[in-house]
Amino acid sequence: MMVGSGLFGELPEQAEPGTDAPERGAPRLREPRRDQIELRAVDIESLIGQDHPARVIWAYVEGLDLSELEDRVKARENRPGHPAPSPRLLLALWLYATSDGVGSARALDRLCDSHDVYRWLCGGVALNYHTLSDFRVGCADLLDRLLSEHLAALSKAGLIDLEKLAQDGVRIRANAGAGSFRREATLDRQMAQAQAVVEELKREVDADPEASNRRIRAARERAARERSERVQAAQTALAEIKRKRKQLDEKGGNGKKPKEPWASTTDPQARVMKMADAGFRPAYNVQVASAAGELIVVTVEVDNNGSDRGLMRPMLEQTHALLKRFPRRYLVDGGFCSAEDIEWAHGKGIEVYCPPTKSKSGVDPALPRRGDGPGVLAWRARMASDAGKAQYRARSICECIHARWRNWDLRQLTVRGIDKVRAVVLWYALTNNILQGHRLAKT
Repeated sequence: MMVGSGLFGELPEQAEPGTDAPERGAPRLREPRRDQIELRAVDIESLIGQDHPARVIWAYVEGLDLSELEDRVKARENRPGHPAPSPRLLLALWLYATSDGVGSARALDRLCDSHDVYRWLCGGVALNYHTLSDFRVGCADLLDRLLSEHLAALSKAGLIDLEKLAQDGVRIRANAGAGSFRREATLDRQMAQAQAVVEELKREVDADPEASNRRIRAARERAARERSERVQAAQTALAEIKRKRKQLDEKGGNGKKPKEPWASTTDPQARVMKMADAGFRPAYNVQVASAAGELIVVTVEVDNNGSDRGLMRPMLEQTHALLKRFPRRYLVDGGFCSAEDIEWAHGKGIEVYCPPTKSKSGVDPALPRRGDGPGVLAWRARMASDAGKAQYRARSICECIHARWRNWDLRQLTVRGIDKVRAVVLWYALTNNILQGHRLAKT
């Protein structure tokens, strides 16, 4: 037996557990590497669901006759030239973009590259914002026809009643600042300055032998010429304002002292109007006639008059030209109340439902007044009756159309001039009718 050395005396000493553990090394992680190229297989058809609103819009445009737009395409078979985007595609893109609150051609161009819904609509077709912008404001005649045809289809299917219509107006902010409005003396001075700059730049371009400098001065000349044209358009608008004021004065005026007229050099056809929040800003007065009780637009019109008074008859005449007949009942709010228009409508067999204006003296507005014609007398009695009040309640539903458009971001226009503004409003009207008509058909 060995004494003095243990049985395992030659074994190395062991460290205490956990006091000197070996190193584990750095963690192994998958870090993103964005400098690599990926090839992906994408099934475009599966990018959106089967019940997506984009498919509703595409199903609508697929059944349209767009030969009038296709005839304008210059690229033809057996001839040189790059193929143009299909008008059917451009129409579908703007219809869906309108319902999505997209009102900018540049924004739509970006979405066509990055958003699955727009990529599904494009189906691999490349676009640019110039083409999109020109198409949006250049086919108002087509939109008018499509709106009329869709309305006739809904009426034939019994989904809407065109015997009872409602009219309402909404003021939409113009693409112009309040600071762009100038009075006559300022416009005359700016016109003289602009013309002087144009003439000076013309002389410099003709005398400069250097091509690069000549191009720069030509660009400056073009900018000065466009400035002169805008000022001239503002002067023309100012003359029109003065003419209308003279006509109003000849009729006795409105009891208010007229202010010196002014016009915008940015959008000469825009006018400063009182908005829904009681503020005053440059805007357009958009009139909408719709099927009473339904969110279906019959026709639209754009005016630069800040008041709705006197706008009922023109809309009724436009509706007659569209439908080939007048409605039996017509609902409008108190701002449209005009004895002259009511009397005219009575002569056409139209029952006008419009709340009478309360007088400051407190006289019952339902009582007959001196000078009332048969149409006005019938209107007063009609609005005093319970049946007339019940008929008028359906008018409030038409305001939901404006609310929907505001949800689609129609708060400020991105175009200038009445014609372009009307083209934009027609996009909203047609989109509204397509989606609302689809809901009516499903129910």
